[in-house]
Amino acid sequence: MDKRTCNSQDVEVRKGPWTMEEDLILINYIANHGEGVWNSLARSAGLKRTGKSCRLRWLNYLRPDVRRGNITPEEQLLIMELHAKWGNRWSKIAKHLPGRTDNEIKNYWRTRIQKHIKQAENMNRLSSDISDQHNNDQQASTSQASIGPPDTIETYSGNNNNNNNIMGTNFHHQGNFSTETNENIWSMEELWSMQLLNDATN
Repeated sequence: MDKRTCNSQDVEVRKGPWTMEEDLILINYIANHGEGVWNSLARSAGLKRTGKSCRLRWLNYLRPDVRRGNITPEEQLLIMELHAKWGNRWSKIAKHLPGRTDNEIKNYWRTRIQKHIKQAENMNRLSSDISDQHNNDQQASTSQASIGPPDTIETYSGNNNNNNNIMGTNFHHQGNFSTETNENIWSMEELWSMQLLNDATN
């Protein structure tokens, strides 16, 4: 019934900022009659406002115990803790902060705390990207160091003493053949043949 009556008077409903005169009317009426039903209160007080507008104006601005602004660090920590627990249930959070309204807490969260959280997340993301890039660079450097230059191929020259020591058995002392390899054993017939060939040549 109240809702239909209120809707029938929508033509006369005021919108926009409240005036000081309207604030005084609402304060005096509630002081004398209590809060009651807000749609009825608006009509009875003579305010051309909706019941919702009167309720929000009273709860968020005009209540004697309303605390506005200057949210303390303790309150901020409590808001963050309760938001982590309950999410955007501002009315429930406001019950744990005496004098604070759900609307003020919501606005403070969105304009202050949430902004700082996003900035911190961006900084952490940037720091993580830099750290990952640094680790990748270190891994690439380590991989290159482990590969290193190709192994040096040891070569021997004819003037190398080591070469003489290693290869000399076959080239400098050809008369000393190993008795373990049959290919290096000369038969007597081969020796005589070589001797005869040398004599014929001379």
